[in-house]
Amino acid sequence: MTMRPIRLLGDAVLRSPAEPVTSFDTELHALVTDLMDTLLGAPGRAGVAAPQIGVGARVFVYDADGQVGHVVNPTIELSEELQDGDEGCLSIPELYFPTPRAMSATVHGFDQYGTALTVSGSGFLARALQHETDHLDGKLYIDTLRGDTRRQALRDIRAAAWSRR
Repeated sequence: MTMRPIRLLGDAVLRSPAEPVTSFDTELHALVTDLMDTLLGAPGRAGVAAPQIGVGARVFVYDADGQVGHVVNPTIELSEELQDGDEGCLSIPELYFPTPRAMSATVHGFDQYGTALTVSGSGFLARALQHETDHLDGKLYIDTLRGDTRRQALRDIRAAAWSRR
């Protein structure tokens, strides 16, 4: 089991769009295994994207609403209906802020062997799919915050012990 360290806000890899995967080889299989070990190796994790472990590849794993899996080279379709709820991120530890997201999401992509797959969900699973896809585009959930919520998030981040390293 290889739990990889999570990169924190401030690491450039989190702000760089990930590159599409072009080889469905043993290197990709090892990455998916490391991502899954990192996801399942600690309680309370809903997803981990490759950039969060320092790899700039379009791959993420998820464990939400009883569904566990991975997606390579995802594209996402979102419903117009929105959901409210707090959101957090392993790369911004211990901080949660109300973050509007689409109520439903459908991700199209591939598994680690190159077989096409589709994952659809609503509620928490939809939130996780959106969050992890955003990571692959170099976006963090705090980027979507507005007004007082954004100001509070930025204050809390500056005050966090991990951000002063």
